[in-house]
Amino acid sequence: MRGVLLSLLLPLFCTAKVRLPAIFSDNLVFQQLGGNPIWGWADPKEKITVKTSWGGTHSATTDSSGRWMVIAYAPKAGTGHQVTVQGSNKIVLKNVAIGEVWLCAGQSNMGWSMGNSFEAEKEAKVDLPHFRIFRSAREHWHEPLKENRDRLASWKACHPKSASETSAVSYYFGKKLHQTLGVPVGIIQHAYAGTPIEGWMPWSIQKDDPRAQAHKRSYDEVAKRLQARGASREKALAAFGKELAEYNAKIDRGETMKNQFRPLAPPIITKPSDLGHQYPAHIFNAMIVPIRPYAIRGMVWYQGERNAKNAPQAEHYAVQLRRMIDHYRSSCHGDSWGAVSDGFPVYFTQLPSWNPPQSKPVEGPESPWAVSRESMRKVSLSLYDTGMAVTIDTGDAIALHPKNKKPIGLRHAYLALGKTYGLPIVHEGPVLTGHTVKDGKIILRFDSVGSGLVPARKGKLDAFALAGKDKVWHWADAKIEKDSIVLSSPQVKSPVAARYAWAMNPSQRNLLYNKEGFPSSPFRTDDWPLYDPGAELIEVIKPAKPKGYQSKDWARPQIAE
Repeated sequence: MRGVLLSLLLPLFCTAKVRLPAIFSDNLVFQQLGGNPIWGWADPKEKITVKTSWGGTHSATTDSSGRWMVIAYAPKAGTGHQVTVQGSNKIVLKNVAIGEVWLCAGQSNMGWSMGNSFEAEKEAKVDLPHFRIFRSAREHWHEPLKENRDRLASWKACHPKSASETSAVSYYFGKKLHQTLGVPVGIIQHAYAGTPIEGWMPWSIQKDDPRAQAHKRSYDEVAKRLQARGASREKALAAFGKELAEYNAKIDRGETMKNQFRPLAPPIITKPSDLGHQYPAHIFNAMIVPIRPYAIRGMVWYQGERNAKNAPQAEHYAVQLRRMIDHYRSSCHGDSWGAVSDGFPVYFTQLPSWNPPQSKPVEGPESPWAVSRESMRKVSLSLYDTGMAVTIDTGDAIALHPKNKKPIGLRHAYLALGKTYGLPIVHEGPVLTGHTVKDGKIILRFDSVGSGLVPARKGKLDAFALAGKDKVWHWADAKIEKDSIVLSSPQVKSPVAARYAWAMNPSQRNLLYNKEGFPSSPFRTDDWPLYDPGAELIEVIKPAKPKGYQSKDWARPQIAE
């Protein structure tokens, strides 16, 4: 076991040369008009000097572990810069840009590539040398890592190949920022398929959460059963150490590809489950901690499917999302010595449509994605400098990984352009601000109406529902009156509550937009329980995929650019 641990630590400590983590490579992008942490390793007590071509010189002495860090202030956006790191050896970072940097993180739909998305053919000739992407392989670990093990990770300029490999949401988000702001933009893409939000936070901040405790306990119990059958942690770590050594040897020999299509990537542990990727904190340890001091303007988050398997889990997501955002902000601020704002903007993706199209006015606990959307909506309305990209008009009735990612990326970009960069534009869909009950009708009032409220297509809005004190939902007749929607129903003489698009897949209803092309989020005016705590859990059903099934995009209003 000792030999395994030494083999994992050798790359960090068996060199006297000054060394930088992979995120500091040629073509990198620094955040403009602020401090940028630059860090690495060398001999303990060695003096390190960092010089920037824009005029800054910074010095540091490594600590007892060999780590050092400086904060380099970057001026306004520009390109063609150079950074020199000098210790016992010299490292020169070339073609450095200064601009806007965003972290894009989440599970598989955040990682879904642009090349596998609808409209990919329109990007086949893209050439944007000052839009740059840092994408590293997925990793997890049971302890915080000092750096990513992916030795092929580096900053790449946006060209057809790098664009095709990039997360589609990240790509369309970053491209829109770059072209609108007219400055270099850097995207740090860290995505890992099938991961719950518990894995993206340290255990210390969720250890008192009963649901997190239950999540952890379930994986501990599985690991114990495997241990009894001989699948021990020690054996798993030994096998991992051997595979990691083989990976490093291949890289040292100059190899880069696993096969014709896939690049080499560091190994991962799948069993036992207490070393796996769904265990609390394990994604955070390997994909956030190693890059955490890097200066960013903000973050785009696309995760939630794994935490919306049932209604109680989906409802709890509001607590977890707030907790994660609070920790990311405070820890990034602290670890960067204050260079990263402790209130940086965070924009998250509401879950799109999935499962058969909505056919009844309101779906119940069998539709936890509706509950998840409400959890995210609450966070967006209650936590400062956050925003939510509404996505119910995207998705797929069958596929869990829909290909219509472009609207999502663009909507995130508009949130950032309007809320973070202050452009005088409409940047989101109609937002419910209040309601009144009058003469057997419910009048809903909205903000962010832009040039006016409109349905997605010709015809009446048909995604609204009303209920009286009996809590029985009926379809509502919805009429647009300036900045309001007036709801009525012959079946509900005395309405007390309204809901909108409350289903797993409301995409095919005639949804509410503003004239600028942004959809309204599902919402409710009631505070009734969304499930019976004493009832048997209802898990979301994954639709069967028919043989030869091919995803098709859906019609939706276009954003008025």
